[in-house]
Amino acid sequence: MRWWVAVELIEEILRTGGEMVDEIEVYVSEAESVSAELKRTLIENAGGAKGFGIGIRVIESGRIGVSSTGSPKDWRACLEAAIASARLAHPQEWGGLPAPASLPDAPPIFDPSLSLDPDWTRSTLEEMLRGAEVHDADVTGGSASLSRSKVTIANSSGVVYEQERTSAGCSLECINEQSTGFEFDVSPFVGIDPCHTGEQAAFFAEHGVDGDEIETGDYDLVLSPVALSQFLGHVLEPALSGRNVHAGRSWLAGKVGEECIGENLSIYDDPSRCGLSSTRFDAEGVPARRIVFFENGVLQGYAYDLRTAYRYGQESTGSAVRSGPGGAPAIGVHTLVIDGARDTVDDEPAVYVHDIVGAHTANPLTGDFSVELSNPSWVEDGAFTLPVRSAMLAGNVFELLGAVAAIGKEERLVGGAVLPAVRLNKQHIIGK
Repeated sequence: MRWWVAVELIEEILRTGGEMVDEIEVYVSEAESVSAELKRTLIENAGGAKGFGIGIRVIESGRIGVSSTGSPKDWRACLEAAIASARLAHPQEWGGLPAPASLPDAPPIFDPSLSLDPDWTRSTLEEMLRGAEVHDADVTGGSASLSRSKVTIANSSGVVYEQERTSAGCSLECINEQSTGFEFDVSPFVGIDPCHTGEQAAFFAEHGVDGDEIETGDYDLVLSPVALSQFLGHVLEPALSGRNVHAGRSWLAGKVGEECIGENLSIYDDPSRCGLSSTRFDAEGVPARRIVFFENGVLQGYAYDLRTAYRYGQESTGSAVRSGPGGAPAIGVHTLVIDGARDTVDDEPAVYVHDIVGAHTANPLTGDFSVELSNPSWVEDGAFTLPVRSAMLAGNVFELLGAVAAIGKEERLVGGAVLPAVRLNKQHIIGK
């Protein structure tokens, strides 16, 4: 859709809806992408896609209704559906949609040189395959993709914000006997490293073939940024949600001002960083800002969207997120960052954990977990030594964060986070 057509459509929805309800918000998402996939070493399923969606939210006497459509011509039916859902909703305390405000500078999330070129996906897959040839492993699958997207949010209070972002990504899966390896690279910019991605995926598959059993016991661990992100995404982020806190579904409820994790850790949401979810404004048009959740281990506060903030007499932290135009905004994190004094994490012997399986089964209220380790291996002096055949890790996420002994010097983009590797003091591994 041409930009001036989208602007006219948004204005018409706001004008029409503004005559029918107290307040109205329009969220428009446009996206275009090209991608290609590998089946073993053959390129398959190459193509492109376009997406468009409109989300409408209305507020009438504290009653909130939402609806969405993928067809611009159906906006009237979408508006009527949103109004109908508001009539069925329970009223709540509501202080109004945000008015226009000064936004922070745009984070580095848009690459003007990124062109949706199918040849790029082909060459990226070929580079990953060349990288994988360094090790003895068979490729089972992979992918490469480029995307450009734009989000527009406008409301009856005068907000009209737009934001563009780009993304480039690739991934590869390999196998050697029963040992598998997976690696990926993703960035808002085209400067990813597919050759290294392929080499790493094949390395993990080859390295794990002759793994030894490990005795059940307590060991020092190194969690990769990928493994760390699994624990944070499934336990810590939900625990920071103001909605969960006030509903009694968070271990962190009532603990502001207390030391809840390691004193050497600070954790915050910094949407100004280069991240896949970084932004100038949240999904409700509230300016995004840096939110400190933990400073030197001490809990500073929680994340709020407008709805939860009004309900509990708080202020929105600009933490509303959307997975797309469908549905209502929810509380989330834009770019989660872990900080603290940096050091090496793999100079002394430890069990390195590349990824984990089963983090979604962790108890989000208590933080208790039991997961399978993926591609575990002993590390020492910065190098992988003996692979570990199989192992489970059991414990508690909050205690795990309290056991961080060192924070790695390098960081990596993983989902909506920028994370280092971390070294943990004695953690309970279940082996033979």
